Order: sequence, then structure tokens, then C-alpha cells
Amino acid sequence: MSYLGPLRMHFAGRFQAAPSTVNNDALHYDNTTFLAEYQELGDPQNPRGWWNPRGDADWRLIECGVTSAWLADGTATASGDPVLGMLVADSDRRPPAKLVDLDPCQQMVSTIWGLEVRIADRQGNTLVRGAYEPAPFFDIWNRAPGRNSDRIACASYQSVITDLVWADVGASPFLAALRQASADGLLSIKFMVDGYNDHFGADEFTRGRIVGTIGPARNDEPRQMVLGRQLVAKAKPGTSETFFTPDSVLSHSVAAVDRGSAKIYLDIGNALPTPIPGGDIEDQGELKLYVGEHELCPVPYSTGDWYAQSAGVVALPADRELTVAELEQLAGSPLTLKNAAGNAQVAEAPLYVRADQLVYRCDPGEKLTVRLYASRLGEPYEGATVQLAFDPSQLQAPEPIVVGLPLTAVDFPTSVVTGAGGLAAAQLTISDPGNERKFIDGQVYGIRPKLAEDKGSQEDQYNFVSLLVWSGFEPDEPPTWYGSLQPIFQQYANLYPVMQDFLDLSDYEDVCANVKLLRLAFGLEPADPNSMPVTRDLSSAKRAAIGRWLEHPGADGKPLKGTPPPKPAAADLQSAAEPAGAPADVSPGGKAMAAARRLSIREADR
Repeated sequence: MSYLGPLRMHFAGRFQAAPSTVNNDALHYDNTTFLAEYQELGDPQNPRGWWNPRGDADWRLIECGVTSAWLADGTATASGDPVLGMLVADSDRRPPAKLVDLDPCQQMVSTIWGLEVRIADRQGNTLVRGAYEPAPFFDIWNRAPGRNSDRIACASYQSVITDLVWADVGASPFLAALRQASADGLLSIKFMVDGYNDHFGADEFTRGRIVGTIGPARNDEPRQMVLGRQLVAKAKPGTSETFFTPDSVLSHSVAAVDRGSAKIYLDIGNALPTPIPGGDIEDQGELKLYVGEHELCPVPYSTGDWYAQSAGVVALPADRELTVAELEQLAGSPLTLKNAAGNAQVAEAPLYVRADQLVYRCDPGEKLTVRLYASRLGEPYEGATVQLAFDPSQLQAPEPIVVGLPLTAVDFPTSVVTGAGGLAAAQLTISDPGNERKFIDGQVYGIRPKLAEDKGSQEDQYNFVSLLVWSGFEPDEPPTWYGSLQPIFQQYANLYPVMQDFLDLSDYEDVCANVKLLRLAFGLEPADPNSMPVTRDLSSAKRAAIGRWLEHPGADGKPLKGTPPPKPAAADLQSAAEPAGAPADVSPGGKAMAAARRLSIREADR
């Protein structure tokens, strides 16, 4: 049970994501070489603060209407059900959610924090609300033609909505059925974002299109993936595109076989190209689904409002149930989706493994568990050997910054074996990575899972676990502004100039004047939209030191100032290094720019 099943509702609308782009360049993290012009709007010839230096990281849902809904028996919700035309909205009682990168050297797993999701009527009455469990986007790809900019990309988010609070939903048969099916207090949500506008000054600046699906969820299933039939696209050979470019038009998709309704539920919402960014689905001719070499059925889609109405989810066969013979055939043969011309095709990876949670932030001394799910032709694969290995190839680092070292900071088994439900738990032990990146706290790592018997059927470059491991930190005791904390506040002030509208974090007196506000913000859980820092990249040790400093003022009633360090020599003040500009065909400072820095591309170009 998940969003990909009979009982589901679809929605469509707009979203807003307004990240600060000053921190998109790793070299901007160096306080000693930071220049004020890095907080200014930039262009490829003069990078400065890239395309949105005063972004506040806010993430919003905008006029997302329910476009269709389906009941557990596979029938469409009656036109009189009030759920049709309702809104899927964010919170009406707290600040906007925040969109946050893991690290300047891993910007391809941007995560939404602090999002509250509501289903509400047009008068603003909330029928159900809950907390979106933070999860990153996945499988970003070149969906539309054009220059290498964020505008042409599409990516998907999947997570669960927890802590559900329901109002009286008796007037809506669909919402009543959804509530009854969500006995574990969870809903499953999947949405795609594309057509993002990163052109400063445009009417739709920082906005894009969103379509999605909501369904019931259970505690005993993955929360950020579907354990089903994984159709994995092959990469177009001989290219060094910024984002993934499929070899045969169609990108990755997933399907689930539901024996209760004798249907296949296929999600191609993040698989079909568009002729323009954020435009209608491009006509690929008649698409058909095959089981092995056997043609099973057509896959209905259209170039009109089909995408908004369905979010790319189709029930197959559309006009009948699967036969017993077809269900047996599905159990033993892989799926293929293709058109008659053969230029649009994506095939199932018979063997598949993925971590449910793909992103972790870790402190030295921490132990964490990575849950890995293996499947064989969509069914949980018990007794499979999952191999684990470091893989930094998709991380992004400008010269001379090095990522993924030292290897000794992350200890994990080289293999684990799946048990019931195809689940294996890999235990990771985290150690201090030291200060390899100097002015950027900690280190980033990639760990890729692979089934030992898999001989190459699974080829998803984004299918790996990303770790940010913070460096050890020992402040002066007691902590003081000049002793340990000023560099932390200074870096945050440099990278998020929008904060200057409220307070100057680089100024001791301004910080002192806002102690109560800062004590609250630094004490909040990361999932709270008001939590500081916005980037969620502050280690537990640094957070604790700041908390103690704010809580224990000196005799003057202010947090301890300490002794100023000696002033740097004049020659040192002139040693600022100019960050490298963007390639001529890449929009400055966005995901396209980050993807252009991938280690795999860098090595291929040498």
C-alpha cells in the first residue's frame, strides 16, 4: 500500500522554492577570502552571488487543486464528492517550509524541511493535516530540450505524511475511505517538480509546476520508495550532460502489481519528456507495456491535461482486469515500456536494491542504520547479498576541494544479507573526518549498494546514500564569541545575506540584542521551519556550544565576548581567491551548475 495503488488522489498546481545561492559555491565558505560582492546578483561572466543571493530558502505549495480521485475498487470518485476541487496546501499556522541542500559538494539531494501538508476546501477549512517527513528529491533528469539550466530538469519527491489530524470527512466518500485505509496514521505522497524559473525578475521567478499523488501508507513498508517493479533507464552514451539524459527518451519509472484489483499501477510521471520546460507531455506515439516478449496492453496518456489529472499514474490494463495467466507471467518476466518506433523505451531491472532513506547528517561517534530494500521482479528478495562500497562519483566539488576522504570516518560492512520483506539493515559507525575541507565543516561521502548477483541490469546514477559527516568540535570553555563562535556566525552571515533584514549575525552587539530569538531558533528541532541554521548543517557539538553561550551571559548580561584575535597582516587580506565562473552553456549557481561539477564528469573530461 502506498500512493501507487487503487485508492489515491491526484493534485496539480505551482510550487515556490527560493534558496539562497550564495552557498552554492563551496569556495564562498572561506571566511578569510569572502568578498561582499558574493552577496550580489551574478551572471556567468561575474559569478558573485549567482542567481538568487537573497533567497530565504522558503518552499511553498501554490494553488494545488485536487484534479481526480480513485476508490479502492478502481472506480473514479463520483463527480459530487467534495474532495474534487479541494486544495492540497501547506500550513496555515506556521512559517513556510525550507528547501535545503545537504552540502555545497552534494546539491543533488535537496530536502524539504518543516512542511505541513493539508487537504482543505476552497474556504480554507482543513479536512486533514500532517507533517511531511523530510525527504530529498530523486532522479533529476533532462526532461525538456534547451541549454543546461534548472528550467529543463524534472525531479521527484516521495515521502510520508505523519501525525495526521482529521476533521469530519463524512461528506466525502473518498476522504472517508482514505482515513479508514490509513490505520497506521500515515499517508504516502509522491510529487514531481519541473519547469522551474530561475530567471531573476521574471513574473514566475522561483516558481515551477508540481503534480502529485496521495494515498494510504503502512508502517511495515518503505517510506521514500515503492518496493515494486523498477523500470530503470540507461544513460545516453557519450554525453556529459549536467543531469541524467536517458538513451531512449523515457526516464525511470516504477510499477506495482496489485493482485486484489488485478491491475498494474504504473507511475510514468517522472519518465515522459516535454517539448518545452513545464509544458505538455510530448507525443511519443502509442506506448505499450510488455511482459517479457509478450505485449500486454496499451499505456494511455495524452498531451493535454492528462498529466495534471493523473500525475502520470495509470491503472493497466485500462479496460479490463489481468487474467490469472498474465499474473503468473508477470511473476516470472520483466516489464518493458516502449513505443512502436522503438525510440522511446525503458525496461525493468529484474534485480534492484535501494536504501529507503538516501540522506544522512552524522556526528562523530554516532551509529546509524541504513535500511536497504532488495527486490526481484518487484517482489521482496529475501536472502540476497547486498554489497556496499564508497562511491563519490556523483558528488560535486570544485578544485581544489576533495570529497570522500578520509575513508576511515565511515565504517560499514562490505555486504549484508536481506531478510523478511527483502530488508537488510547496514550498521554504520561514524568517526571524526578531521578538517580535510578546511573552511567547510565535515566531509561528504557516497555509499552505493549493489546486489552481488547483479551483472549490470541496475544503472541509476542517483541510487546511492549521501552522508554529511561533521568534524569534531571542542570550543573554548566557557564558549566565547572570539574564542570559538564568531567564525560560525560570520560564515552564516556571509552565506545567507537575507538574514541582514532581521539581524547581522556577524556583529556581536546585534547578536546580543537578539539573544532570546536566537536561543529559540537554535534550540528547535531541524524539522521545524524556524530552526537555525536554515541549512541544517550545524553539528550537535556546535549547536550545544552556541546554546550554552546564549544561556550563560557574563556580568554585563551579554554572552561572553572573549579576547579578540590579532589582526591579520595586510598581505593576507588581499589573498581572496575568485571563484570559477560557470561554463558558458550552464546557468549560474543552480542545480545545473552543481551537476557540472560532478566528479564523474570531471574525470571523463580528463
